[in-house]
Amino acid sequence: MATSTNNRTPDQVRLEIETEREQLAGAVDHLRDEIREATNIGAKVRAKLPVIAAGALAAGFVVAGGIGATMRMIGRHREST
Repeated sequence: MATSTNNRTPDQVRLEIETEREQLAGAVDHLRDEIREATNIGAKVRAKLPVIAAGALAAGFVVAGGIGATMRMIGRHREST
């Protein structure tokens, strides 16, 4: 059997390896949970649905020419009164 230079027995080394393996497994599980949470787009969209809906409504209004049409309507209304 090989001699150890740091005065640890083979059983101590095995125990340390097993402890490190358990800590690494825990860290991997934690990282997996964080990645799952970070990539859950559905939950993020549901959380901000009112803001997204308002933004989509405003963008649709602008793209459809709503500002120009509204200004023309207001201008015609003022001219007729």
